[in-house]
Amino acid sequence: MNFQKVYTATDVHVAGEAFRIIKDVPFVRYQSLEELNDQFPQAYEKETKLLLNEPRGFAGLNGCLVVPPFTSEADAAAIFFNHEGTVPMQYGGVVAVITALLECGQLKVRETNEYKIETVSGVISVIASMENDEVKSVELASGPCRVIQDNVALSYLDLQSEAALVQADQLYAIFDQSQVPFDIRMEDLAELNQWGQKATAALACTHPADKVILLDRSRKDKGKIKTVTLRQDNYFVRSPGFGTTAAAITYLLSNSDLTADGLVENESIFHGKLTAELIKQTESGCEFKFKTRGFITGMQSYVLDPTDPLSAGFLIK
Repeated sequence: MNFQKVYTATDVHVAGEAFRIIKDVPFVRYQSLEELNDQFPQAYEKETKLLLNEPRGFAGLNGCLVVPPFTSEADAAAIFFNHEGTVPMQYGGVVAVITALLECGQLKVRETNEYKIETVSGVISVIASMENDEVKSVELASGPCRVIQDNVALSYLDLQSEAALVQADQLYAIFDQSQVPFDIRMEDLAELNQWGQKATAALACTHPADKVILLDRSRKDKGKIKTVTLRQDNYFVRSPGFGTTAAAITYLLSNSDLTADGLVENESIFHGKLTAELIKQTESGCEFKFKTRGFITGMQSYVLDPTDPLSAGFLIK
């Protein structure tokens, strides 16, 4: 075997969403985190394909690159990316990064449990509680979320439906599960996929959204909801989703379908759970506090063999 390059990575999942935190990438010159973020797609194109694409990765895998912070108040800085390029902010990525840094001893544990991660969207404050050298919970707050438009009529082929557009970390189109003849469960995955393709196509021309949410609010009185989220490429998001959860609760609050008191638990189709609590509601939107945890699933070394015909990998969606 001819080792041209070797990379090490730590894999972490947060409520089912997988993140690969990479190290040992080639050095590039940059004066700010924003400049590194701009350079990343070109500077690390080969590394992104090698480490995120199959056979080493899969279509839903997210990447994180951790570097020293630029601001004195932060403990570390992170660039988030996926197969399409960099992502300004991933709340799940922040949880994954702080979990890996603390459990691997790369960040000293503080009695206050307070830490800060610098991102291109700003410095994110987290509270990470540890017990027996393991991160047991991570708390962090969202930015403002607000309903952009409600009762948006959509039509595509045999799909006749309505959606609400909610701006959270991305723009989400929320559909109520009562509009479809199936449930949010694994047994109905094929029907969900077909519906998602139609919903995405219906939105594409007039109301292009970053992600589509199907929301089951039948247990909202008990503080529980269930969602499934699809990206624009119709790939299912593996977790309940921080942005999804914030968008769904914001939508329910705007329609007075949910009280502002207590925690709300969002469950994904894959049974991952995420809890959120409303901490501020103003004219600019709703802000939430999330509480969850990450789990390290592996620490690996990946090699680039120049004779490997699949060195760039492939994706099956």
